[in-house]
Amino acid sequence: MTTPSASALAEEIGQRLKQARLNRDLTQTEVAERAGVARKSVLNAEKGKVPFDVFIAIMVALDLTEKLELFLPRQEISPIQLAKLQGKQRRRASGQRKDKPLREEKSEW
Repeated sequence: MTTPSASALAEEIGQRLKQARLNRDLTQTEVAERAGVARKSVLNAEKGKVPFDVFIAIMVALDLTEKLELFLPRQEISPIQLAKLQGKQRRRASGQRKDKPLREEKSEW
């Protein structure tokens, strides 16, 4: 089974957004007014080509925000990461890759 491309996934999500709008018997204009965006933004969202903040605004307008938990569940810190951080919350990735050799520190001995 092949993994769909990012654009194919975006188009699929756009179609689902469109079907949610149609199921609620709302026009693109009505959704746009509720979301505080242009009708063209709703049209683009339904094609899978819209900025993330506009997508979220449309989800709010369609009362779909409870679905976000299913879409992307909250990620907890793994016990290994927690131990490495000694209780501090991680804010960004280190950028170091495991396949790169680490630089050797020069000793002043």
